Amino acid sequence: MSEIKHISLFSAKNITKDAVNILNNFDEIIQGVNPLNSRQLQQLPDNIRNLSHLLTDNRSERRLGYMNDNVQLSAYIRYYTWWNLVRITRLFANLPETCFPSKDEICLDIGSGPLTVITALWLSRPELRKLRLTWYCLDISANSMALGEDIYLSIVAKSEEEPWRIIRVKGSFGTEIRQKADFITSANMFNELNQSSEMPPEYQTKKYFTQLKAYSTPHAKFLFIEPGIPKSARTLSLLRDRFISNGKFILAPCPHQGECPMNGFKAYTGSKNKWCNFAFSTEDAPPRLLKLSENAKLPKERATLSFISIVDSEVSTQNQNRNKDKSEIKCRVTSDTFKLPGNFTGHYACTERGLALLKSHAKINSGDAFCVKIKTPDSLPKDEKSGAVIIEL
Repeated sequence: MSEIKHISLFSAKNITKDAVNILNNFDEIIQGVNPLNSRQLQQLPDNIRNLSHLLTDNRSERRLGYMNDNVQLSAYIRYYTWWNLVRITRLFANLPETCFPSKDEICLDIGSGPLTVITALWLSRPELRKLRLTWYCLDISANSMALGEDIYLSIVAKSEEEPWRIIRVKGSFGTEIRQKADFITSANMFNELNQSSEMPPEYQTKKYFTQLKAYSTPHAKFLFIEPGIPKSARTLSLLRDRFISNGKFILAPCPHQGECPMNGFKAYTGSKNKWCNFAFSTEDAPPRLLKLSENAKLPKERATLSFISIVDSEVSTQNQNRNKDKSEIKCRVTSDTFKLPGNFTGHYACTERGLALLKSHAKINSGDAFCVKIKTPDSLPKDEKSGAVIIEL
């Protein structure tokens, strides 16, 4: 039996009451800056469902600037932006503070849309509100960014803090930005790029990395969030490799800097390869958002995502190696719960020893991080089916 220390990735307890209140009433905030009449509100579920088809099975019919269409933009912010705020705010509230800026900095959000990342950061990290951050927001949809800024300012107005400076730049990934950025973010941007190209992530990622480096200062931090689907997760895994080779440090979610055991290689083509993604239950989601989802016939029981936080390697590596106990294994849970013989529950996890199969009677959630102390880590048994080392908690 091993000893464990447990850290949650999606604890709702770390979200402040004011942020929860704003999330629960986000539809009212939108209605205040982008009002719909009663007939338009009645049509909203159908418009959301039609937009969902455009974003998934009918992608070939989607125009590049679909977010400039008022009907589609209204449906997007009332459904997708609301859900994105729920999942991203939950993630941001539980990440280490070193993932984020610590002083007044230049920031760049790529593929900003309605400024979802900026709004989520404001809600989830109150300590950042006192900083004088300048945000360059880059997107091909000027309408989406303008509406997003109105929503953000409406939320800020509920507090006593000054808003961050927003500079909207209309353009695609690669458009020139006047200043180098100290902090670069994106949400769902690589998924959009992958959908518009027939080239595999293995080819695309080199271009992505080159452009990201061109945008950044030498000591920049990066934080990318993507849908928890194989192709996006594969893209993040490939970017991870390039940033590590370039001297950066992966602060989260990875518990190590070695080879990724869940890199999603060819998983997006339908193979059985595992990919890195995390999920949490939507039982605490805003009730009116859950109701809207049901009315649109798009119910959501789980919120999923893949992400990566990248920082400088110098200080992080020192902290990582300080007083390292060779009997400790850091784990990050990357699966839902499944049943095992002997009334055990099982979870797959990422570790420095590769893929691990965790056996436990305790409640464990996707994204949980463990520091597991094992007397003889070199003699861990392996699971015949997956090849994962077996760790009993």
